[in-house]
Amino acid sequence: MIDFCHISPTAYLPAFTRTNGSHLLLAHLVESDETYRNFYANLDDGCFKIMDNSAFEMYKQGRPMYPTSKLLEMGKACKADMIVLSDYPGEPGQKTINAAKKTALKYKDAGFQTFFVPQSKVGDFDDYMDCMEWALNEVTKPEPIIDRIGLSILGCPNAYGVEKDNKLQRYLSRYAILKELDNRQIWEHEHLNVFHCLGMVDGPKEIELLSSWADFIASWDSSAAVWAGLNNVRFDNSPTGLVDGKFELEVDFDLKGNLTVDQINNVLYNIGYIDNLIERLYYE
Repeated sequence: MIDFCHISPTAYLPAFTRTNGSHLLLAHLVESDETYRNFYANLDDGCFKIMDNSAFEMYKQGRPMYPTSKLLEMGKACKADMIVLSDYPGEPGQKTINAAKKTALKYKDAGFQTFFVPQSKVGDFDDYMDCMEWALNEVTKPEPIIDRIGLSILGCPNAYGVEKDNKLQRYLSRYAILKELDNRQIWEHEHLNVFHCLGMVDGPKEIELLSSWADFIASWDSSAAVWAGLNNVRFDNSPTGLVDGKFELEVDFDLKGNLTVDQINNVLYNIGYIDNLIERLYYE
């Protein structure tokens, strides 16, 4: 079953991450927020902990990516099980591949599993697919240097040149990438449970959209359920599950204070909506 990782502002982590199958930790918060870091360092709920490299946040803010030494330091600090290797959205895929080749064994030697995120120049679909095929070949080796592959809400739309100002195409991008992998017939049994869907864009029904490949998806993360709910937005019965598309306001992870009953109910409704979508993939 897909392990879903609900992401929450720090103050509400204990309340809103209880149903998580795994946890997705954000490196920039591990670095800057002691409460966030300690929550995960002390969390012993038996769930797998993946520390993201915050490439999405760094890319959006125009900041440089974290170096390997820093990611290792933070991974140890929050007691992660897996670390997302450095990746470079909007740049040639070979740069991300070269970084993995250079650093992956350092993570392995430090006791972490590794997570690779294919990237490409914006609009360079062939470059993205070459990067993806390298990763798919690598994870089937007897001693692979990567353990999981990320389907990014930056990488997939960037490959098609549709990440900005094109909600419909952005929403369909991961579906199109997986369909292309079907067309190329490069799936193998070893690829079961190898993908992680990084983030969610224009609605939770992307889970249904990707249902044909559920057995290949080990995990999926999103702040959508919590953050939309805190802003009084509930998932709905529209084709994507969010009639107006992604709630675009940047998540305020420092949000504090007492919540209203409506906010709490909205968050719990949204979490249940996603968790039920996951369950229906396997029990209907």
